[in-house]
Amino acid sequence: MKFRPALHSDLPQILSIYEKARAFMASYGNDIQWANGYPQKEILENDLRNGRLFVCTQNGQIAAVFMFFIGTEPTYEMIENGCWPNDRPYGTIHRLASAGLIFHAADAVIDWCFDLCRQAGADLRADTHNKNIPMQKVFKRNGFLKCGTIYVRDGSPRIAYQKELHK
Repeated sequence: MKFRPALHSDLPQILSIYEKARAFMASYGNDIQWANGYPQKEILENDLRNGRLFVCTQNGQIAAVFMFFIGTEPTYEMIENGCWPNDRPYGTIHRLASAGLIFHAADAVIDWCFDLCRQAGADLRADTHNKNIPMQKVFKRNGFLKCGTIYVRDGSPRIAYQKELHK
């Protein structure tokens, strides 16, 4: 598998992957998290402009798409029902979706993010909806610590996770 920044020409395929991901999540009882066509094309174009949208490819096909950056995530400034384990720099992964081409593509994406965070001396943070059981399993399988509750921009709660990479 190879990782690269997403290109504007990838957007049709990326939008299709997110559409399939919404259907997958709904089939597991999570029709709330990415409702109303989220993430919309405008959000993805903004991620592209900011150099934060990435793809994982296999044999030239996009196998997964995600947003990643190292820096402060505003929605992580306040956490309830727990706390972050430290105040070190961190990377953030959002909107991870698999095209269903590779078994455990999410794990490969997280490993790639771990590598970039280690190089930067950072930990990795993420969040997901309490109904997104498959993603919660991905975080658990990859050694993330459940830290508490954060609230996304629309005010809805998410389970917050962190993987300490520099103890």
